Amino acid sequence: MSSHTLPLAGKVALVTGGSRSIGAAIVKRLAADGATVAFTYSASPARAAEVVRDIEAAGGRALAIAADAGNPDAVRAAVAHTVETFGRLDILVNNAGIALGGPIGDIAFEDYERMIAVNVTGVFVATQEATRHMQQGGRVIHIGSSMTRYAAFPGASLYTLTKGAVTGFNRSLVRDLGPRGITVNTVHPGPTDTDMNPDGGPVSKIVGPGMAIGRYGQPQEIATVVAFLASPAAAFVTGADIVADGGFTA
Repeated sequence: MSSHTLPLAGKVALVTGGSRSIGAAIVKRLAADGATVAFTYSASPARAAEVVRDIEAAGGRALAIAADAGNPDAVRAAVAHTVETFGRLDILVNNAGIALGGPIGDIAFEDYERMIAVNVTGVFVATQEATRHMQQGGRVIHIGSSMTRYAAFPGASLYTLTKGAVTGFNRSLVRDLGPRGITVNTVHPGPTDTDMNPDGGPVSKIVGPGMAIGRYGQPQEIATVVAFLASPAAAFVTGADIVADGGFTA
């Protein structure tokens, strides 16, 4: 396929938390669709380098940026670095996230602050900074969670709080950014085989029986939904909460 026929040819994307699991799958898929992709990472430099090598080996362009998603200055710097390196920014995927929790009475306030910093403040700052550079046709895509629709097990109230905040942020952003031709959508993965929630891990034993298609999702399947939302084909889709969960919350 000629690069001129790729849906994201000429576009520049920034994916937060793109060194592993769903984030790495998104980075690779956007690159395969023709985008030049920058992505942030925090604790996985070796895996970040591997993602860059894989993309470059396939003929694409990628840039790994060390940045803690919970540090607003680092997030702003990552956006600036992307624009300075590639000259523009068309697509932002707010993927970086962490999961800390437990019974509500046992959650340390420091864990609450860290979760808010990464899962909420990081999303706000990245979106604010990235959209300063976006033109008509820009895309903002958040990674949420099906937990906002169905809490399948106890101990996840803090995580769900943060993802619920992203859902509300998504809905209001469409009014700010729609007149500029920028779409804003949230993808809510269900149980997916990731480092944080591996297929066969303790959570899978609880939620597995509820999977309508009888299996966990794969990171590449979430990346496919993100790729659609990033593409010109999704120009009329904005303000949507798209659940990709194998029927878990149906």
